[in-house]
Amino acid sequence: MRDDNLVERLLGGDRRALARTISKIEGEDPAVPEMIREIYPRTGRAITIGFTGPPGVGKSSIIAKLIRLYREEGKKVGVVSVDPSSPFTRGAILGDRIRLADHFLDKDVFIRSMGSRGHLGGLAGASRLAAMAMEAYGIDVILYETVGVGQGEVEVASAADTVVLCLQPGAGDAVQALKAGVMEVADVFCINKADHPQARGAAAEVRSILEIGHELDPDAPVPPIVLTRGDNGEGVEELKGEIEGHREFLRESGRMEGRRLAAMREFVLAWATNKLEKEIRERLSREDAGLMEKVREREVDPITAAETLYKEV
Repeated sequence: MRDDNLVERLLGGDRRALARTISKIEGEDPAVPEMIREIYPRTGRAITIGFTGPPGVGKSSIIAKLIRLYREEGKKVGVVSVDPSSPFTRGAILGDRIRLADHFLDKDVFIRSMGSRGHLGGLAGASRLAAMAMEAYGIDVILYETVGVGQGEVEVASAADTVVLCLQPGAGDAVQALKAGVMEVADVFCINKADHPQARGAAAEVRSILEIGHELDPDAPVPPIVLTRGDNGEGVEELKGEIEGHREFLRESGRMEGRRLAAMREFVLAWATNKLEKEIRERLSREDAGLMEKVREREVDPITAAETLYKEV
């Protein structure tokens, strides 16, 4: 596929152009900044929902059922699903392609799996830009699914208007939710595998925790807790209703724009930080033999070496 007028074809609803654009984003093609400049004015209208939680909790199964509900409303759905990458080969299994296979033949569902490639925070470095491309293409609902590696997955809060934290009973997840990090960014809690005998107990435990935390922001509603089953879809329609309720709260309270502005600020900062880190690494690689030898010989201390790199970038 030729890349001539790629953005024009993307904006015109060319599905292959969307796939090609995201491939360029993942590959860090030099043309990406100019492409984003062209498509950015066409973004900002999609419903964005982030799903996070521990591995194996059933995020993909819930997302698959949620996609079906949105498609029944005639909405186009995009999924940005991130799997952990090997620290050695950078490869990833991308198992979500298997779990979401029921929607692959639907031309109005676009699923993109990508490896995290060492990127922390639960999302791949290319995920936000991929979502922008999906919006410009005409996607109405974008679902993010994080890597699923722990409480540090807070980056999803700067990507989605509504964050759903999925937990499962009998695995200590309710206790883990006490810890700072991912609990603090969740807008809706989902206890999956509702048929488990400890499901209602886990929901009660999370509810008691949330009521304590509510004192920090009494103007915000206590996040709702929904019991679901990813295997048969039980409770997923209720989950969708709570997601819509949270969006309505953001709009009516005037918090939506503030939330999106803060999210974009974080994205800009992350992009600039990433660029700066790459330049410093490249400089260190070029001058490693000299500078790091001086550090090893105790002629230069590590902080002075770091300051030298930073000031000369």
